[in-house]
Parts: sequence; structure tokens; C-alpha cells
Amino acid sequence: MNQIVLGDNLDVLRNLPDGVADLVYVDPPFNTGRTQSRTRIKTTRSENGDRIGFQGRRYETSTLGTKRFHDKFDDYLAFLEPRLREAYRILAPHGSFYLHVDYREVHRCRFLMDDLFGPGNFLNEIIWAYDYGARPKTRWPAKHDNILFYVKDVGNYVFNVDEIERIPYMAPGLVGPEKAARGKLPTDTWWHTIVPTNGAERTGYPTQKPLGVLRRIVTASSRPGDVVLDFFAGSGTTGMAAHELGRRFILVDNNPEALEVMAKRFADVGEVRWEGFDPSGLQEPRGQPDLFGGRQ
Repeated sequence: MNQIVLGDNLDVLRNLPDGVADLVYVDPPFNTGRTQSRTRIKTTRSENGDRIGFQGRRYETSTLGTKRFHDKFDDYLAFLEPRLREAYRILAPHGSFYLHVDYREVHRCRFLMDDLFGPGNFLNEIIWAYDYGARPKTRWPAKHDNILFYVKDVGNYVFNVDEIERIPYMAPGLVGPEKAARGKLPTDTWWHTIVPTNGAERTGYPTQKPLGVLRRIVTASSRPGDVVLDFFAGSGTTGMAAHELGRRFILVDNNPEALEVMAKRFADVGEVRWEGFDPSGLQEPRGQPDLFGGRQ
């Protein structure tokens, strides 16, 4: 059964048994030093509206809510390391691990991951490139994230190369019609838009990652029926990608607002067990979860 847990992820990880996860993807806070927030608004036609739009029509704007979390750590690696060590234990012998960070901490995280997995089990630093937001005038604008891809055993891991969605050739006329129709494999640089502001995928949760990025990871590095773990689950994108692709998932987050978002997002997904959170509205913790018969 799929599981979604409200709680401190370190406590939850300590209760999971060895080797239960076939794939781990985590997108921890980036240590930006700021409070991450996103406010959702709704605009409706109103004769007394405070905004004037097309053809002079008036519109009223109302706030639907704000989602936020704090993103500042005095010692980022001291926070991250025990969680990654537990996740390494939980990862299956054939498992893959994707750590999603950015330029602020990727260099230090690389040393930490090399220590955990061994440098020989590092496969890629994936660059997810996008183009949105402000453009400072004092430096090159930072428009990418870094995803470190490790496996537990470089001689035994899953990589479904034939199932990965291909991308168009930039010059299809140079490769012939057959290759152009099939497309080419993505490289370690992924050009993918952020979640569109007005798109159906948008949940309103700050730092939400696009389904397209997670679908690619889940497709490549797991098999149907496998367990996918994300212990910084946020809006639940990892779980949604896993569900769509026939995988099981374990999602963990300590922010009740994240669980509220996931409750709406997974409302039509059966076989979900909630721990520490009642998706009908009750948010009172119910003690330490005994997940998959894990250690107490």
C-alpha cells in the first residue's frame, strides 16, 4: 500500500526496514536563507472590482491561501547527513538515489554522497535547466538545479534506457526521417519548464517540481511495482509520478500544509495509508508509525 506520513523524516526513516526502497528521490530545502512562500489568488468578474482588464471590465481579486516553509540552516550538512545515511540503509542493493539540490550546496553534498555511496557509484550530475524569474544585473542569472544520481552498486542497478521518453533532434534533417521520428535520448542536461503558473498541475505549494522531471527519473530507475521513497515530499510530485507509472510510494513531510496539498492531489488515488494526518481535515499526530513492520 502507498503511504503518506506527517512527521519528522529522520524519525520515520529510522522506522523503515533495510532495503525497502528501490528508488529514492529527495528535494530537500536548498538553504536559501529565506522563507519560501507562494500565494494563490483567484480573479472573478465584479462590477465593484479593484482591477480593470480587457475592454474595461472590472475584476475582483481574492486570496486563496499561502503555503510556506523556512529554508535556513546554520549547519546544512549536519541536518542532511543523518537523513541520507538512513536513506542509504533503506535503499535496496540494486537501488538508485537522486539528490536534488542547487548551486548553493551541491559541492558539499557531492563530498557527502561520495562518502556514503563511494565515488565509483556516482553516475551523473544532472542539470535541470529552466528559464523564468528575475535576472540580476551583477552576475549571470542562476537558472538551473543540480540532481546528483548515485546507485548502491554500479554493477547491479536499474536503468530502463528503452523506456525513457525521447526528445526531438535539434536538426532532424541531418539524421534522416527514421531517427528524427524516433527522437534521441536525453543527456545529463534537461531543459524543462517549471510548473506553469496557470497550469492544471499547479498546486500552489512553493518549490513544486514538474511531473515531467519526476516521470523521467521514475521511468528510468525503477520497475512497475517498485517502492519509490521521497522524504521531503512537499506537494507529492514524486508520489504522483510513481502512481501514474505503476509504482508504489512512501511520502514523508513534516509540514501540515504539504499534507493538505497532497490530500487534495491524491483524493482520487486509492490504496493510500495516511500516518499522523487525517485527510478529511484532522491533523493531530497519532504517534510513531510502524511502517512496513519497521524497527522501533
